Amino acid sequence: MNLNNSNLISIVCASYNSKNYITETINSVLNQDYKNWELLIIDDCSTDDTFQIVESKAKNDHRIKTFRNITNSGSGFSRNIGIKNAKGNYLTFIDSDDLWDSNFLSTSLNFQIVNGYCFSFASYRRLNEDLVEILSPFIVPEKVSYKDMLKTGSISCLTAFINIKQLGKNYMPQIRKRQDYVFFLSYLKQIDYAYGIKNVLASYRIRKNSISRNKFDAMKYIWIVYRDNEKLSLLNSLFLMLIYSCNGLKKYYFNRKK
Repeated sequence: MNLNNSNLISIVCASYNSKNYITETINSVLNQDYKNWELLIIDDCSTDDTFQIVESKAKNDHRIKTFRNITNSGSGFSRNIGIKNAKGNYLTFIDSDDLWDSNFLSTSLNFQIVNGYCFSFASYRRLNEDLVEILSPFIVPEKVSYKDMLKTGSISCLTAFINIKQLGKNYMPQIRKRQDYVFFLSYLKQIDYAYGIKNVLASYRIRKNSISRNKFDAMKYIWIVYRDNEKLSLLNSLFLMLIYSCNGLKKYYFNRKK
């Protein structure tokens, strides 16, 4: 299918102290075979040279737009600035240390147009800081409902692709972790399913100091999501927490590369 670059895709990138990786991330966007995009980079008061690198890239490509927070405010706050300023029909995210394959945008857009979907997500590799594969690729399910998502985080910010012309703009809550999880749940309340692309289309870099790396610590934020954001009962939250924990162990600890 010839997409003709007819749909503007808004790409939101929250950045913080990523000088060692941000150039590779931006290049993976520049190398997309689909060209009608805008990249909104929101720097969260980096103390290294991240913002200077971003500004330099923006001077050479009008599609790159930069923002900088007045104070360090977290990834959810930064992404919301990007969402607010997005002008595209479609919305997607890339963190400042992750990478897309060159056909990520075209494949995701084509997948939605051909099938009439408005929310999709794709499989991805899991690498260390040096881009060495340390876990088997995460292959996504064919589709995910709201109830499915409560049991395991199958949708990642790295490959989520949303038709905001059809679904509208939702925003992330101001909690320290799992803002994207609540964000995806909010869309899954509007539609029956988000649909998975089995092809591996991106690379997720697992950094030693990543805020999401300590999965056990992050579980308390899942509890906050269940109880405070989703208003689930105590018993239902306990049941879901058990399932989510088991799925998390399988996802991150039982799929090590040989």
